[in-house]
Amino acid sequence: MANSSRFPREKLPRSLGVWGIWLLAINGLIGAGIFGLPSSAARLAGEYSPLIYVLCALLILPVVLCFAELASYFRSTGGPIRYSTEAFGTLIGFQAGWLYYVSRVGAFAANSALLLDSIGYFWSGAGSGAGRVIALALICGGLAFINAIGSVRAIRSLATLTVVKLAALFLLVIVGAGYLGGDLLPRFDGEIPSASDIGLAALLLTYAYGGFEFAVIPAGESRNPARDMPVALLLALGVVALLYVLIQLVSTAMVPEIATSTSPLLDAASALMGPAGAAMLMLGLVASVGGNLVAGMFSTPRITYMLSLDGCLPRWFGEVHKVALTPANSIVFFGLLSFLFAVFGSFIWLAATAVFSRLIVYILTCAAVPTLRKRYADRGAFVLPGGYLLPLLGIAASGWLTLQVGLDSLVLTALLILIGSALYAVARHHNSE
Repeated sequence: MANSSRFPREKLPRSLGVWGIWLLAINGLIGAGIFGLPSSAARLAGEYSPLIYVLCALLILPVVLCFAELASYFRSTGGPIRYSTEAFGTLIGFQAGWLYYVSRVGAFAANSALLLDSIGYFWSGAGSGAGRVIALALICGGLAFINAIGSVRAIRSLATLTVVKLAALFLLVIVGAGYLGGDLLPRFDGEIPSASDIGLAALLLTYAYGGFEFAVIPAGESRNPARDMPVALLLALGVVALLYVLIQLVSTAMVPEIATSTSPLLDAASALMGPAGAAMLMLGLVASVGGNLVAGMFSTPRITYMLSLDGCLPRWFGEVHKVALTPANSIVFFGLLSFLFAVFGSFIWLAATAVFSRLIVYILTCAAVPTLRKRYADRGAFVLPGGYLLPLLGIAASGWLTLQVGLDSLVLTALLILIGSALYAVARHHNSE
């Protein structure tokens, strides 16, 4: 396992086990998307939509497996940014980290605004005016504070939100399956969707399986990453794939007009359990978005922390709080930046780059497997079977997805790369003095 003197010495405590890593992965995977995806999937693939979820799980599986192998090689923070740095050099690693970080700031700000919309179901004052600014300050500031005062407290809050989220979703599935009985399963006697619709559905639903990389970034805080990272990643993907398929089956069977619904799971919960079911589902949505935010606040600041240790950002980002033993400066910076983006709405223009940035990280990670396997595979790590077949499949799947990205995303990503290159040059010059 890579733990040589080439890596900066970290001071973060190793408190994450399989359970903590799994919580980060599951909350990265399940955010707000699943509450709206069933209608889009049904519109494109009809009664065959549950099968598309299975297809997409298989499509993303090689990528997850590549992450699992590389995660077992390293005991240092950074995850995919560390892999890119080690395989392709500091500049490529910095660019991957920079693009991913900016996209995560935009996603965090967008999800913070979405959380306010969800809270508005229970408290209308949170959606506008001074109430909105105050609520955003409480969300960003509160999550930053929880993470800054200790990783154990952050994981405990994440566990609570995860229990609420999964309880709401599995309750919907259990009640729906009990009510529907044999009608839960589609007959598959309708018209088979066109190839273009299947492709669009696969593209859309594959994005729902993104976010698992939250779990590998804080490897420097994992007690035994070689053992725990692969187990947690694969377990998270399995649970999420099963849940997605079951939710699609229940919602499609319970809501005949689901293809035109703007709130498919809310409609399904209302049809099954009335107003109480709708309130339960909204509580699950609040917990789901909240869990995604907590996981993002935990993992994303570790990117600036790691880049600082590598000399690519000012040393301030790499400082560890003497009492809490957390990268408090990076956490506070991320919280403040996310708050500003959320208040002023500037995160909207980043939406086009978020998906493309994630795909770049996926491709670089899969491409890093051959180089890093030669260095570290003989040190008791998790090594994939089949030679380099799975990394090639991961590159092919991610590459196909990049072909679906629009021109605006490419232009904005190119602009961010230029900005990142300037920041990298300044930081390297400053640290060399």
